[in-house]
Amino acid sequence: MAKRIKDPGIGKSSSSRAKRFINIDGSFNIKHINRPGSLSESYEYLINISWTRFFLWVLLGYIVINSLFAIVYTLLDISNIVKSTGSIFKDFLNAFFFSAQTITTVGYGAMSPKGQLFGIISSFEALIGLLSFSFITGLLYGRFSKPRANIKFSNNMILRKHNGVDCIMFRLMSKSGNIMIRPRIEATLALSQEDKSKKYVNSFYSLQLERNAITYLPTTWTVVHPIVEESPLYEFDREALQQLNGEVLILVSYYDESFAQEVHQVHSYVLKDIKKDQAFIPAFYYDDDGYTILDHEKLHKTYTHMTD
Repeated sequence: MAKRIKDPGIGKSSSSRAKRFINIDGSFNIKHINRPGSLSESYEYLINISWTRFFLWVLLGYIVINSLFAIVYTLLDISNIVKSTGSIFKDFLNAFFFSAQTITTVGYGAMSPKGQLFGIISSFEALIGLLSFSFITGLLYGRFSKPRANIKFSNNMILRKHNGVDCIMFRLMSKSGNIMIRPRIEATLALSQEDKSKKYVNSFYSLQLERNAITYLPTTWTVVHPIVEESPLYEFDREALQQLNGEVLILVSYYDESFAQEVHQVHSYVLKDIKKDQAFIPAFYYDDDGYTILDHEKLHKTYTHMTD
């Protein structure tokens, strides 16, 4: 008989329309409302977004700042920087290029401010440029130095016979060439079910794994939960299991040599997405010279497996 555990932090209240707790990318599926913002949040946002978005934000900020100063220079008379062309658009472009040279402190010498007003404005812009690039440098350092788990999980969890018992399994590996030191896994089953009062509540169970820790992981690790009498899934047959509104919540921790500290990563699988009677294709093999070859593309691949 499976024993319930205390709420791991998700909350016991649920709904018939409740979605998964953890998204595929490892983020928690929570929408915040009426939350006051702060300047530190912008730093956290820029640290955590993808590299593509980060550089797009940098490019957008660079264009906006230079455009604003270019408008100021154009409106105050571009002739105080360079001879006017008679075209507002061309004058704006000249002012933009002068602004870019000023904010980066490049100063090619072809254009320079004349008069006290333009000298003050360009000096102020140079200060903004120094502060902006210092901020961006800090962000770049933060993005490279922030400890991040580097784990890739199989797309699906499978259900098949293993040692004569139905088991649910998933597989994981390191995205990089780094070896995961002392990885360990905690797996929690969250079931959203209707109680006697017709309200949906969450029940949580700790899933016992064949192995929840290993010494190191240079290749792949297939994590197995046997559906035996002590399992919370034991009372459900295969068809009923896939009808459950359940989610397997996973926390992986290991020591990362790159950051010289322990890192963590969360993931989850929804019971409705389990693939039955499948087995994972081996993802590594040995070449003619005896080297172990690990094929990252095979992490998700399975084949039909009807017998143990």
